[in-house]
Formats: sequence, C-alpha cells, structure tokens
Amino acid sequence: MFEEKKQRQYGLWQSPITPISLARGYSFSDVQWAGHNYLVWLEKRSNRGVIVVQPLNEPASRDLNNEFSVRAKVGYGGGDFTVTDESVFFADADSGSIYRQPLAYGSPKAITPAFGNAASPVVSPDKKYVLFVHSYQGSDCLVLIDSEGAFFPKKVASGKDFYMQPVWHPFGEMCAWIEWSHPNMPWDGTTLCLAKIRSLENDLPSLIEMETIAGDETTSIIQPEFSPDGKELAYISDATGWWQIYLYDLEKKTHKQMTFDQTEHAMPAWIQGNRHYAFSPDSKSLYFLRIEAGFVYLFQLDLLSGKEMRLPLDEKYTYLGQIHVSEKGIALLASGGQVPDRVISFDIHEDAGTSALPKKSTHIWARGTSEELPADSYSQPEAIQWQGMDGGIAHGLFYAPQSMTFTGIDKSPLMILVHGGPTSQTYNSFNPRAQFFTSRGYAVLEVNHRGSTGYGREYRNLLRGNWGLYDVQDAVSGAKYLDGQGTIDITRVMIMGGSAGGFTVLKALEDYPGFFKAGICLYGVSNQFTLAAETHKFEQHYLDTLLGPLPQAAHIYRERSPIFFADKIQDAIAIFQGEDDVVVPKNQMDSVVALLERRGIPHIYHVYPDEGHGFRKTETIEHFYQSIEKFLQQFVIFA
Repeated sequence: MFEEKKQRQYGLWQSPITPISLARGYSFSDVQWAGHNYLVWLEKRSNRGVIVVQPLNEPASRDLNNEFSVRAKVGYGGGDFTVTDESVFFADADSGSIYRQPLAYGSPKAITPAFGNAASPVVSPDKKYVLFVHSYQGSDCLVLIDSEGAFFPKKVASGKDFYMQPVWHPFGEMCAWIEWSHPNMPWDGTTLCLAKIRSLENDLPSLIEMETIAGDETTSIIQPEFSPDGKELAYISDATGWWQIYLYDLEKKTHKQMTFDQTEHAMPAWIQGNRHYAFSPDSKSLYFLRIEAGFVYLFQLDLLSGKEMRLPLDEKYTYLGQIHVSEKGIALLASGGQVPDRVISFDIHEDAGTSALPKKSTHIWARGTSEELPADSYSQPEAIQWQGMDGGIAHGLFYAPQSMTFTGIDKSPLMILVHGGPTSQTYNSFNPRAQFFTSRGYAVLEVNHRGSTGYGREYRNLLRGNWGLYDVQDAVSGAKYLDGQGTIDITRVMIMGGSAGGFTVLKALEDYPGFFKAGICLYGVSNQFTLAAETHKFEQHYLDTLLGPLPQAAHIYRERSPIFFADKIQDAIAIFQGEDDVVVPKNQMDSVVALLERRGIPHIYHVYPDEGHGFRKTETIEHFYQSIEKFLQQFVIFA
C-alpha cells in the first residue's frame, strides 16, 4: 500500500537528492565500438576523465588506466579519444599530448610531443597514421603523425582560425574536415573541405588538391562522414534554415538532401567530436538523431528509398547522443527526464543469431548514478511555449514539483534556469540541477529563449544584436505565463544561470528589480568590454553578432554590461566563480561583488580554487548545492 503524502510548505520538502549524491554522480561524454570485441566510453569522474573498456565477451568492464585524465583542451574540449579494434588514442589533459594504449593490456605511450593541445584524433584505415586538430599559441591547424610516434608531427592544413572533425576515407585515399575563421562561430558559417592523400618516401604523407565542397560564410556545415563503401561523403548543413543531412557523391560530385522534416538534426558545435548520425556497416542506411522541442529521437533512413522510420527505443529515453554504429548495434549516450545518464546499445540485426545481443533489444552498459531512487522520485519535464512581451514565441521545459513523500501547500515557488551559450539549448535529458529543486518543492522552468538552438536558424538568429534583451524578456514572460496557468507563486520567482546564463541573471535583476525574489549567478558576464578583450580564442569575436563589432557598437556594449547598472540590483544574489576561469575571468564577478558590498545588497560569493568555466570537483559541487539550499531558505522560503 502507498502511504498518504504529508503536507509541507513548498521549498522545505526533505529530498533524497542530496548535495553529495549529486557531487558523486558522473556523466558520460562519448562512446565508441572498438572492432568486434570492445565497447569503450569516457566517464567524467569529478575533475578526471576516465576511459572505460568493456570486453564484449566478459561480464565486467575496467578502467583503461589509473594515471591519466582524458580530456582534450582545444576550445571547449570534446574529441577526447578514438579507437581501432585493438587500441585507444586519447588526449591527455595535463600534457596536451596524444597517447596510444592497447585495449587488451599494455602501458600508454605518447605519440606526440607535449606542447599545445590536441583533439579529435582519427586513425587511418591501415592504422599507420593519426590525423588530429592541434592548437598552440593561438594558432590552430590539422596535423598528421604516425601511429607509433616515430616521426615529428607534420602540419598538413593551416591558414584558418579553426578546424574540426577530421575524417579518413575508408580506403585511405582522401580525408575531409570542417574549417572556419573569425568572426564566425561554427553555427554561423563553416566550410567542408576535401583533400587527397599523397604518400611520400621517408616522410609522412601530405594533403593535395584541397577543395571546398559545401558551406560558406552564412551556412553552417557539421560532421562529415564517409560511407563505409567509400562512395559518398555525408554531412549536415543548415542551408534550408534547419540542420539537414546531405550526401555528396564522390564520383559524380553531386549533393543530395536526405532529410526534410523541419526539425534539427544536429546540435551547435561548441565542442569537437559531436556525432549526430552514422552509416550502417553496409552503407545502405543512415541512423540519425532528430531534435524536436528539446526531445531527441532515433531514426533510420533507407538511402535507396529515402524512407524514414523511428526506431523503437524505450520511450523513457528522451535524450540521445554520440551515436556510433557497428555490426554489434547502435551505441548511444542516453537519459530522460526521469532516467539518469547511461551508456546503452540498441541491436539492429535482422538475425538475432548473428548478434552478441538479443534481437531488437536495448542493453545498458553503464549508469552515471546508483539509480537507487524510483523514477517517480523525479519530475517529468513538459515542453511548453508561450508568447513573449512583444508577441514573439518562446520555448522551454517545465518541471512541476515532485515528491513521493510530500505534497505542497498553496502554490510553489518557481526557479527559472537559463542555459549558457547563449547559442545553446536545454534538452529533455536528465537534469540533476532541476531535480534538486523539484524534489524540494520548487517548480522549474528551463527557458530556451529566442536565440537558442533547436528551433531552426531563424529562431537562433533572433538574439543577434538582442543579447540581454530577448533572453531576459523570455525569462520574465515565462514566469508570467505560468502564473496565468495558476501553477506557481509569482511572488516567489528566482532566476539562475551560468556563463551567458549568468549574464542573463544579472541583467534580469537590473532590468526587473523586485520581480525576482533572488538570483543565482555562476561565472557570469558583467562587463562586455573586458569579455571581448580577455576571453579565449574560440569566442573572441562572438560578441560581433550578439552585440555588434567594436568600436561601432560601443554604446550597445555599455548598455548591456551589468557592471554599469549594478546599482539597480536590489534583490538577494548568490555568486559562484572558478578561480582559473579563462572564458569568463574572475574579475568579471569581483567587480560586481564589490558594488554589492558597497550598497549593502544581500549576497554570498564563493570562489573555488582549481576550477575553471564550470565545476568538476566533487567537493566543489557538494559545497555549491549546500550553499544554494541555505541561501534560498534564508532569502526566499523564510523571507
């Protein structure tokens, strides 16, 4: 029998989702099949990246090694490792070198010198060479090295500001990659390049006959991939206004659009190594991810007939990523609103007898948490949309308060979560932060404000020149919409965000003083002038589109810099910052805190040593959530 729920004030529910349980959970950033014998994935454990190897003929997995932290550091990271059927090639977080290590047994060996940073290694079909992205002293390029590390690395493509996602032709005769230059971001405009491989005696090969086959300054190209039979090169383009999948016939040199649904088939390329589709081993099908209102679904596309079919993956998985296909099936990172992060695979074989997995089954290989809580402990997000202040439509995900033990009294307080970027999106993945609040009796609205990805290029471009306007307005109008639905207490609304979302928090508290009961700002932007001057290379010209180029747009930079209007803040605010942040340096928050102290505004400020742009260490995350809970009880629940 079910026990009757106890009535208790919203925000004071005892929650089984504790700060330490959140801090000790870990996430996954990639998964790949390694031949017929292994599945390999990368776990983020505290501030360390660990490669895990699962032999398919053994019941237990093992860590690849105990010494290295695997993390590529080109830009925001990603492209941390690649595999062959017998080895792993990974980027070491400390040295920036690429290491090779056997999957079965054996020690890692550096194959590149320890200078700069490497990412996105890919191994040639004959396993003799490794192509990768390299960054050193602000200069990026494509580099080739032999897989044993006997030669000094050779620069094979340069001249652009950024390189991403190199791939080999299956016969080793050519390669492809993505490149672009300032002031573009990868969702603004990139090009897809193709080059032939020229072998040389007593030297590493070179690239010849380089050509651009797709993309331009206003078209975003993502993820090139050769078909296993070597006849075609697939890629994703937003030429139609949505990221769609295309095929390029290498012999006929013709392009063919393969998906047409007005939904996204890619996510913005903030990091290296994202995979949104994969060929079947026989080159007859594509397996791809489709994004609709924050939900991510798995589809199969028959390349001959053009027929699409959504695959019968369990409905509880509403977010999928890093698709990788082999004869063993489809490997994926997966989660859902009520399902914590997992590594799974889905069998695609017609004949179950040829597969290591049961026919049409889903296999769980790893879990990011202990999963001791039942699904009903978590709130199930709902995709919503509402009309903004000026009549425009905004999108988001709404989480109602959820507890198996308690029910609330009157209406619940609302926590508005603003994603970073700001050119990013909140997905219907498992969100520990949202569940931390809902399990304590808060409603949560994750705002995919105008300018977010996931809703086409037109929606994405709405933030151009409007950063600090639409993101703020859509947070406020979202709260008012929910108030009109009778679901929340409009007198107890809070706003929280990190990075670009932290900037939105500061602007919201300034532009709408008294509307929010409190704000929580993580490593937020306070001064657009110093951000433009001090941020890392990847975003050096990001503000050119969000606000306008300097010096012409100097007046806009001043209007959108919270530091110049911090005297308008009157609501309590909690600020958190990593001491080693190179994206939004610590001085951005120091200057805001100094003004808050001078004016006597209620606030807390925590600076975490050895943390950068985003928190990784277990002790940091535990303290962060403990601090938030105390802050909200003092300034919202008991105020």
